[in-house]
Amino acid sequence: MDATDLTGRVIGAAIEVHQELGPGLLESICAKCLFHELTERGVDCFVEVPLRVNYEGCPIDCGYRIDLMVEQELILELKSVDALQAVHHAQRLTCMKRANTPTSLLSNCNALLLKDGIKRFRL
Repeated sequence: MDATDLTGRVIGAAIEVHQELGPGLLESICAKCLFHELTERGVDCFVEVPLRVNYEGCPIDCGYRIDLMVEQELILELKSVDALQAVHHAQRLTCMKRANTPTSLLSNCNALLLKDGIKRFRL
């Protein structure tokens, strides 16, 4: 599946969940509901995927988890904040590089309209 199609399918599922549940939920709740919605749509995904950091050639398990890894091609990071900040964007790019994943979505579960709280990133 190409990145644009996959991104569109994930955004569609995220909008569906957001319309059903409304804004303001915890990230963990949004992640589990999105996992359910994506799975129902036949999209392969995993929740809370560990991401190790290699430091000086040594893999370090630092407790970092990817919220949702979709089709092994796209990272979906969820936040529940007043507004997405520059630090969230920087974290996305670093995570994408570490996971060797060229596409990522950053979604704010707290946005009144999800279309205003979702951003796509490409390396």
